[in-house]
Amino acid sequence: MSTQRVFVARLAGCTVFDPAGDRVGRVRDVVVIYRKDDPPRVIGLVVEIPGRRNVFLSIGRVTSIATGQVITTGLINVRRFQQRGGEVRVVAEMLGRKVYFRDGSGHAVLEDVAIEQDRLGEWNIGQLFLRKPKTSASPFAKGPTTFADWTDVREQQNPGEAQSAEQLVATYSELKPADLANTLLDLPDERLLEVAEELPDDRLADALEEMPEDSQVHILEQLGDERAADILDAMEPDDAADVLGQLPEGRLEKLLDLMEPEEADDVRALLKYGPDTAGGLMTSEPIVLPADATVAEALALIRRHELHPALAAAVFITLPPYETPTGRLLGTVHFQRMLRYPPHERLGAIIDDTVDPVLVTASATEVARLLASYNLVSMPVVDPAHRLVGAISVDDVLDYLLPEDWRTNDTDDGGQTVPTTTASIPRRR
Repeated sequence: MSTQRVFVARLAGCTVFDPAGDRVGRVRDVVVIYRKDDPPRVIGLVVEIPGRRNVFLSIGRVTSIATGQVITTGLINVRRFQQRGGEVRVVAEMLGRKVYFRDGSGHAVLEDVAIEQDRLGEWNIGQLFLRKPKTSASPFAKGPTTFADWTDVREQQNPGEAQSAEQLVATYSELKPADLANTLLDLPDERLLEVAEELPDDRLADALEEMPEDSQVHILEQLGDERAADILDAMEPDDAADVLGQLPEGRLEKLLDLMEPEEADDVRALLKYGPDTAGGLMTSEPIVLPADATVAEALALIRRHELHPALAAAVFITLPPYETPTGRLLGTVHFQRMLRYPPHERLGAIIDDTVDPVLVTASATEVARLLASYNLVSMPVVDPAHRLVGAISVDDVLDYLLPEDWRTNDTDDGGQTVPTTTASIPRRR
């Protein structure tokens, strides 16, 4: 095994390979156990495998650890990782902790931890990367950094003193929303809420949209009304409506009153429809343009980075007004069709009138059938007066049709191993 010192914050996210060079997953954390007189010992890694499942990889199954990659024997138990008593996750629970120097020179915050291999082949916590309190009054200043050995410091958290989640949030900064959601749900509940408090509104909103509704409700309940309303403002209206629909009526109305009026109006409109109808599944913010708008204008709107890819697949042409509920729907212009025409072409001249919209009361099953029949990724939703009230995309329907636990993929795998063998291996060594 490599004797190279590796810092955990840099190791997180690195690819795990089997001996043949095939990708197994990515490192998400390092698991250690504390010892009375010695530095904590590494017992394994938390590895995310395909399907966004976090599993435990015993350190005994690791043949090489480096900053850029981890090599394993090829044996990985695919049972979902469950933290046991006495086990501590470095990224999730240690980074951000306050430590005190044993020589009495003050305290510092733990920003990173190095793991090192000893002469017996065991991996232990080695150097600590620490940040001392800042000495300048400037809000942009940071305290000086230093290195220390584990034996040079002691951990001590005073009652009521919150553990900093800033470093952990920085570690998660590159994760995609779905991966961030999965990572957050694997944290101990107290730590999850600390990280949720630290995350920016839009980042937390993106992660919540990828979580089961009961987890969304639990997190929002712990954040307090004003912060919860800010998060709901940043969520897509249909996702915000879904989570609000799970709350008691009194809190639902309180949060709606605290939200931005325009966002709250969109959510209220969606809450009028049944959860298994096109109205309950749609978003109320599709791209709407008049017939005399040009291809260039439509493409400019589609380029917006915050726009969901499924909603960017088409624009909807209506009579005024052009915010939902709009005037009468005239038709749809698909992105691919726009690419075949010059930028100055009027959208009204290239409308696709072969696909009918769905009524807001249509069932989710009927919407799924239409999307599949016509190979569409989205379609317009209208009211009985043929006014556009929203658009429904294939991912909206999939969210409804898939089992409730599809996001967590919590199935009993019976201790099978992947990817190169079916032999059973222990959960811990």
